[in-house]
Amino acid sequence: MSYAEVNGLRLWHEVRGSGRPLVLLHGGYGTAESFAPLLPAFAGRRRVVTVDLQGHGRTADVDRPLRFESMADDVAALVRHLGLGEADVLGYSLGGGVALRLAIQHPALVRRLVVVSAPCRSGGWYPEVRAAMAAQDAPMGERMRGTPPHELYARVAPRPQDWPALWAKTGELLRQDYDWSAQVAALANPTLLVFADADSVPTSHVAEFFGLLGGGHRDAGWDGSDRPASRLAVLPGLTHYEMLDSPALPAAVLPFLTAPARPPQ
Repeated sequence: MSYAEVNGLRLWHEVRGSGRPLVLLHGGYGTAESFAPLLPAFAGRRRVVTVDLQGHGRTADVDRPLRFESMADDVAALVRHLGLGEADVLGYSLGGGVALRLAIQHPALVRRLVVVSAPCRSGGWYPEVRAAMAAQDAPMGERMRGTPPHELYARVAPRPQDWPALWAKTGELLRQDYDWSAQVAALANPTLLVFADADSVPTSHVAEFFGLLGGGHRDAGWDGSDRPASRLAVLPGLTHYEMLDSPALPAAVLPFLTAPARPPQ
């Protein structure tokens, strides 16, 4: 466990395992511990780097807003600090947005990208999910005291009193409109999209997202020669909130990370 001084931030990270690097980015109000159920599967084959993003877990907040773009720059600086070269990157929910921006802003640092349960535009969430996100603020953070995410934050955060501020800044982030469709369509990095079949993102957006990456436009052919470089996995029987507890996630991710690369068609 260590800190890296990047972009005016003391970014906490932990490295375990050996092999090709795999960076894991947690969701909102989470920490590196979010990936605990999956670490044995990943760290048995990869050099796994877990990160606590700005204001989360062991990484104290700084005087700047939470933005997907700046958090992506933080992760890019960490990849360079650790000398990882090209890393595989998996991000979940809020971390999925950060991972996607990392590939957009720093494509040379991302070998393969895995986006789990995150849309490529703010309108990709179900309307009721967007409404719930818009309601996140400091008073809601106060009401969330005593929940498992708060208990973990209180145990590891350098300033546990910042919990309501994290909710205020996260809510402000989630109220921002964004549409990265054009940048996604231009990505050259092989990408795997993973969603639950009862996710917070409708399957119509999942199909749209995959289509931007070249998927879903034609039959792959009897020999698979027209298969796109990117892939899609929809995991059955799960919701947005169960993804990181399911062994189905590494079962979908690891074959993608190890399969021979195919050029975009």
